[in-house]
Amino acid sequence: MLDFLAEEKGKVRFCKGRTRRDFLQVGALGALGLSLPQYLAAKQASGVKPGSDEKACIMIFNLGGPSHIDLWDMKPGAPAEIRGPFKPIRTKSPDIDISEILPLHAKVADKFSLVRSCHHDGAAVHDAGWQIMQTGRRFTGGVNTPHAGAAISYLMGRKTDLPPFVVLPELMGRGGGNLPNGQAGGFLGKAHDPFALMADPSEKDFKVPDLLPPDQIAGLRLNRRKTMRDIVDGTVKAFEASEDARLMDENFHAAYRLMTSQQARDAFDLSKEPMWVRERYGMNRFGQCCLLALRLVDAGVRFVTINTFLTVFNEITWDIHGSKPFTSIEGMKNIVAPMYDQGYTALLEDLDQRGMLDNTLVANLCEFGRTPRVNPAGGRDHWPQCFTVSFAGGGVKGGRVIGASDPIGATPAERPVEPGDVVATVFHSMGLNLETHLPGPSGRPFPLVDFGRDPIKELFV
Repeated sequence: MLDFLAEEKGKVRFCKGRTRRDFLQVGALGALGLSLPQYLAAKQASGVKPGSDEKACIMIFNLGGPSHIDLWDMKPGAPAEIRGPFKPIRTKSPDIDISEILPLHAKVADKFSLVRSCHHDGAAVHDAGWQIMQTGRRFTGGVNTPHAGAAISYLMGRKTDLPPFVVLPELMGRGGGNLPNGQAGGFLGKAHDPFALMADPSEKDFKVPDLLPPDQIAGLRLNRRKTMRDIVDGTVKAFEASEDARLMDENFHAAYRLMTSQQARDAFDLSKEPMWVRERYGMNRFGQCCLLALRLVDAGVRFVTINTFLTVFNEITWDIHGSKPFTSIEGMKNIVAPMYDQGYTALLEDLDQRGMLDNTLVANLCEFGRTPRVNPAGGRDHWPQCFTVSFAGGGVKGGRVIGASDPIGATPAERPVEPGDVVATVFHSMGLNLETHLPGPSGRPFPLVDFGRDPIKELFV
């Protein structure tokens, strides 16, 4: 078994005195799950504009698909079966009206801007929307495009002992379509998969978990039934001279730094926050993840994704079909919206008060909106044809509305925005050169954003 805590003269040693070099000699390239078969010379061209090193992004993914008509794009003049039961209220921004079930949003509306004309042509199933909204593309031809955070991990690397890309509280679960959800490194390889917390920070007994994912820890265990003589063979020298060996070397040290870093453990330790601060975010999973995201960004993590929920099955989410096992409009009003309202607004206020908002983009995304017409169960169904996303910080000017939907919220009427534009907006805020190419499948250069996809520039001027 590996002993990460033993170190002598800068060398990592294993139990029985074996060194990291011995570990590499076993040819265990996949031991950390970090192989990059398409690791290209493009690694040397970062595609990052000067002065971007302090940029960060917190992506809140509203898993389940919130109802734009009941929250951010209300239609008070439409018939009752369209407008729903809620009324709009005025906000701190003269240009934004918002739902009465988000009263705290109204107080910080000068800090965020809404894009009311987002749409996509993907299937109206959750995981199809998760995939396209987090990567900017639909997966076709067996090509899994990397998450926006994975691309940033590849292009910008880590700043500290902490991973560059973290998902809270854990990766998305099932979405019903049996599709990849896009929350991974894709063709960039497992080295750029996110670090997932795999714990609920709102639990009373929450402790900082092992800072290496369990599957990677398991992969680092040597098979006791084999001796080093059995494992090492004539391919050792060839392996050590390969690009894969160099990657193994880099990622071994990255994993070691993470596991042994006091800085990393402190960043994940919510007990260091006063209880009144924690309570202001809400003592629930989403609220505590918002506070944890703030701490991680402050400690040097470049990209944090918060999944508001983990699956649409067997829990109350934004998925308001109106009947069990899904959420009713009342459930959204009484449970989901208050939780979200409290955690999101506390995050924006604290980023602003700590002087971090200008350099930290908060992107509020979702897989789709909800049907304009209320269904017979009193809920709304899936609707990718038109929905609202929002942005704050990271150079975004708050208090604005970009685009518009038609009178019933069914289709974009002004300034249509597609997923590729949304992801390009994230990259633009982070200071990436959108002309950059990634090392794609089979070694072919892969454009960071598709041709014709541009950031939503109206957010920044």
